Amino acid sequence: MPARLLLIDDDARLTAMLSDYLGAAGFEVSVAGSLAAARSQLASGAFDLLVLDLMLGDGDGLDYCRELRSDVHTRRLPVLMLSARGEPMDRILGLELGADDYLAKPFEPRELQARVKALLRRAEPQLPDQDVLRFGRLEIDLAERMARLDGKPCDFTSHQFDLLVVLAQSPGRVLSRDQIMDALKGHPLDAFDRSIDVHISRIRALIEDDPKNPRRVLTVRGAGYVFARKQDAENAV
Repeated sequence: MPARLLLIDDDARLTAMLSDYLGAAGFEVSVAGSLAAARSQLASGAFDLLVLDLMLGDGDGLDYCRELRSDVHTRRLPVLMLSARGEPMDRILGLELGADDYLAKPFEPRELQARVKALLRRAEPQLPDQDVLRFGRLEIDLAERMARLDGKPCDFTSHQFDLLVVLAQSPGRVLSRDQIMDALKGHPLDAFDRSIDVHISRIRALIEDDPKNPRRVLTVRGAGYVFARKQDAENAV
């Protein structure tokens, strides 16, 4: 079945053009010209990905992204944010609040299509029998709760292993500290509160060839952390 996309933007000319373009590429596209319309469509149907404009007539896309991430039904729904504001802080804030990708206007429809496809690939669920995650020389055995680098076990604490798994299960996606904390619910709060950076440093000490120049767990300044998809090749992320 074709992936279902919801375009949330009050620019009627842009959404008409994107609907035609993405429709021709095989996607099923719906349009919401306001946040109210978006809420209505999400309540009545399922979508695989949202394309969300930052500035809308009846609200702010950043606030709506926060709303989506706080709702159990839409928490993991991929969101590609669009904005005419292309300043680095705008991009960082969008990612920090839960957007999976950010594209500044104006843009080429072909780039939007490529980014949509990339997000949909990332969102594909893991097979139930995929108990071992492999990233080059690093493997993470979920059943044994063991990580190995070049076949040698890494001596993680239980908390550190769980943090590594959270990152590794979303390769290529920037996760804010709040998102990481949310994924680690059930652990004692004092195990991670305000100490994620320390745990990341200890994880890097065990899985990085050069912890000061990491290639597996990368910092996105002001946004959070990203687990690299390609780790043992050049241009790692």
